[in-house]
Amino acid sequence: MATASMQPSSLQAAIRELFDASVRAKEVFLAENAAALERAIDVVTQALAGGRKLLLFGNGGSAADAQHIAAEFVGRFLRERRPLPAIALTTDASAITAIANDYGYDAVFARQVRALAAAGDVALAISTSGRSPSVLRGVEACRERSVSTIGLTGGDGGLLAGMVDVSLRVSASTLSARIQETHILIGHVICELVDRRLCGEPA
Repeated sequence: MATASMQPSSLQAAIRELFDASVRAKEVFLAENAAALERAIDVVTQALAGGRKLLLFGNGGSAADAQHIAAEFVGRFLRERRPLPAIALTTDASAITAIANDYGYDAVFARQVRALAAAGDVALAISTSGRSPSVLRGVEACRERSVSTIGLTGGDGGLLAGMVDVSLRVSASTLSARIQETHILIGHVICELVDRRLCGEPA
């Protein structure tokens, strides 16, 4: 006989509560950040149209988001078009472990930025708290290289929100899960609308 720790009605209520929290985080983000998201799309479009590249970095779930978004640009999103240069600085295990071993983990993104970035590139720095030392140092290195920066954060935005050129902050939650659910939506919106603009379609 099947057993369950929660009655179906209470489990469904918990599911609905989590969905509602995720929806609310997205709705509040859009209300607060529509103009900033438009600027972010402009920055990425201009860089890629000008032959520059997009760098992305973050830790944990944010590393997965960086890789996911980079893959959409290098492969394709919804339409056929040329591959677009996007590099997730989270994928080279040898580089990451060598840098962490020799310079400390906080340098894993900054060192790669200094090696790979050029003026006119754009970076997408992702930290749900806005306080990740490795991400903050990566943004500092972007400044040295005249790389435009877009920050994806949550809660109060931490230090990251004040360091980047365009801040996209999910203010309605301090929970990484809810923030990351909104971050990947933001990433998909950027991919879709950059694609449309580069292909000469109305955005």
